[in-house]
Amino acid sequence: MPEVIFNGPEGRLEGRYHHGKEPNAPIAVILHPHPQHGGTMNNKIVYTLYQAFQKRGFSVLRFNFRGVGRSQGTYDRGEGELSDAASALDWLQTANPNASGCWVAGFSFGAWIGMQLLMRRPEIDSFISIAPPANMFDFGFLAPCPSSGLIVQGNRDDVVPHEAVQKLVNKLRQQRDIVIDYRLIDGANHYFHHKMDELVGEIDSYLDKALARPMAVAE
Repeated sequence: MPEVIFNGPEGRLEGRYHHGKEPNAPIAVILHPHPQHGGTMNNKIVYTLYQAFQKRGFSVLRFNFRGVGRSQGTYDRGEGELSDAASALDWLQTANPNASGCWVAGFSFGAWIGMQLLMRRPEIDSFISIAPPANMFDFGFLAPCPSSGLIVQGNRDDVVPHEAVQKLVNKLRQQRDIVIDYRLIDGANHYFHHKMDELVGEIDSYLDKALARPMAVAE
């Protein structure tokens, strides 16, 4: 997975990129948790998402938001981070001009940014949101939600109560032609400690169903 540096709104952004083998490979951008609480592109859940798309032949990018790792700039309360995510998607699309599909996935704060990116970029076909912080940030912009996707939550999450996420899911499910697959993992906390196998299983089963093709062999 080669290191990449690309231009963002406030300077260079650092990422890790896997290029799919097929000329029209679909693309996915992966977004990490809150920069001020230790979130980086090397978070284990972010890496799990990255691997899940890589194994299915995607060209996939994960990167550090501004002010994290070697990415330039400073934390900007979500506004700048959304611009960073848009720049990452621009870079990914330039590297893959014939992509057959486009996904966004994120964990916690990254899930919130990912859903905002989904609203602004109609080319995004679907999403995966892990533990979206529905109790901390306003998700009211999802009116309507433009794409179907997967939301995974732990029922022992002490950072984001699953009741708050259930309320968000119920709201999204009221929209026509939008299918929200909600998976609640029993006993999982916000970071899915000791529940990573279950999380991987839910992600894998959803992607296999959504893509309707067998998983490619990992390199």
